[in-house]
Amino acid sequence: MGRSSNAVLVYGYDLGGPDEWKLRSLGQYGELPSLDWYDDEDEDGDDSVDFATAAQDRLRAAVAGFTEEWTPDARETGYYDRRRAAEQSVGVKVESYCSHTSPMFALAAHVTTVHRGHVDYIDPQDLLDRPSTEDWDSRLIVAVEALDIVPIQEDPRWFLVSYGDL
Repeated sequence: MGRSSNAVLVYGYDLGGPDEWKLRSLGQYGELPSLDWYDDEDEDGDDSVDFATAAQDRLRAAVAGFTEEWTPDARETGYYDRRRAAEQSVGVKVESYCSHTSPMFALAAHVTTVHRGHVDYIDPQDLLDRPSTEDWDSRLIVAVEALDIVPIQEDPRWFLVSYGDL
């Protein structure tokens, strides 16, 4: 088994993660504030709930009105098509970075991932134009409000992170 590493270019907000959340109104020990859509411990007290999944569920529900639950016949009933349409309507996603075992998160209107050994060419003019022409800042503001969080980062911006795991 080898080591995998990726470069991830993100436009949005750096939210940090459990070791260092980059949000305002944290608890005394740096823990997340109480969020009605996320509980970082299950009934047994184990860290078993994925922040990114809970945040995506909240965004689909609050921004796109998608509250359907998965059922065994999901494929036949069009569940996945409706879910994808809701995700496109939101226009923002929670992207993990750092590693699977120590995740950190970005609230992203755009993500470009370059996997180990590959190249992706970037047009610098796109970096300047796309956020405004595609209205990414507005989508991010709606998402921040839906998640009831306040990033310490003042405004959305481009940033480069890494993702690597064994």
